[in-house]
Amino acid sequence: MINSVRNIFAIPDLRKRVIFTLLMLIVYRLGAHIRTPNIDPEVLERIWGQVGSTLFGVLDLFSGGNFRVISIFGLGITPYITASIILQLMTVVSPSLKALQEEGELGRRKITQYTRYLTVVLCAIQSLGIAYWLQSQPGLVAGGGGIGFILMTILTLTTGTTFIMWLGEQITERGVGNGISLIIFAGIVIGLPNAIRQIYDKLTDPGAALGIIIMLAIMLIIVAAIVFVERGQRRITINYARRIVGRRTMGSQSTHMPLRVNMGGVIPVIFAASILAVPQTLLGFWPTSKWVQSLVNIFHGGHPVYLLIYVSGIIFFTFFYVSIIFPTDEVADNLRKHGGFIPGIRPGKHTSEYLNTTLTRLTTVGALYLAIISLIPQFMLNGVQIDKIPWIGEPVANVLSSTPGLGWILTGLGFNFYFGGTSLLIVVGVAMDTVSQIESQLIMRHYDGFVKGKRIRGRRG
Repeated sequence: MINSVRNIFAIPDLRKRVIFTLLMLIVYRLGAHIRTPNIDPEVLERIWGQVGSTLFGVLDLFSGGNFRVISIFGLGITPYITASIILQLMTVVSPSLKALQEEGELGRRKITQYTRYLTVVLCAIQSLGIAYWLQSQPGLVAGGGGIGFILMTILTLTTGTTFIMWLGEQITERGVGNGISLIIFAGIVIGLPNAIRQIYDKLTDPGAALGIIIMLAIMLIIVAAIVFVERGQRRITINYARRIVGRRTMGSQSTHMPLRVNMGGVIPVIFAASILAVPQTLLGFWPTSKWVQSLVNIFHGGHPVYLLIYVSGIIFFTFFYVSIIFPTDEVADNLRKHGGFIPGIRPGKHTSEYLNTTLTRLTTVGALYLAIISLIPQFMLNGVQIDKIPWIGEPVANVLSSTPGLGWILTGLGFNFYFGGTSLLIVVGVAMDTVSQIESQLIMRHYDGFVKGKRIRGRRG
């Protein structure tokens, strides 16, 4: 490992890229300390304790904690991610965008430009809603707000997100790794020292020691599982027939098509968490109503109905998103046009059916994997309200509560699991991708990379 790090700085170009990336991330973190004017930080901190589990908590996750303090980077990179997803979905229903996507590099640049424009529009809309929400909180805005405060908030937050978007593009182009992903990564990891301090403070409590040990053990298991699954893939063998190009005869070639187990990445989890956070946010506007309070209890993290909806949402969005980013009919048609075929499978419809069957099996495993990884932090934080399950709930809950060492399953461990499912997926995934890019640069220049030994390879099709 030490030699690999030394090799990075032995290559001038790679050294410049790594240093540039670190400098851009430092600039991002410096901007996170510039707060939006006219907001009382003490009142904001008190209000955040009431709304942290709603949609605002999801926004705060991807803003790297900037939304909690309403800094100039308060919206984070979320509008850009949303705009990218919307454009990606629109290519399915819009023939003009689909044709633009198929034009190659020029078309992709045009779509990127549209994404930037849509990001600014989304920033303005979200900033307007946040400005009105800030004004509605008693004592939060100095002078009570007004049109000047609203315009200033829109301008500040929109400019901040636009600057983050520019930083991400600069890192992607002139640094190492994906800039947008690294910015989200930096925002999540920056809270790690505070989380370690909180765990250290709880070590003085004998009752919390067991919970901390359980949490750390489960966290290590989750990290190992994420690394194993994210590197897993099914390789489909693709053969290309002999072709005659001009006066030259091109011999037959053989390659492979890698299909990842978790092809959807963390997007399905983000969709499911965001949608479930919307009812919690809306219900907070009518806190005195009895039926609203009953719905709030259902949408509590440990309620069986909430967990069922959450898992169902993750599974649905996994299949939905994978079907968009990997259309099997188009892939099979492109293979046929370029003379490619899967051994033992006829080109065209049969190839599409084979790819669809294989992808469905992989996506099923990937969806269950995402659901499990996302549910474990919920269990750690809130426990499971097993007594709410009809017929068998109360007896099982009584057994668990009376068994020493198992009561935490019902109540949780009593403190926050810092790296939640979504956070851990992002942190590990981005770290693996960045290390992989650096490793490829080292190997290309005949240096040893970070990863030693055999690689995990999927079964060939």
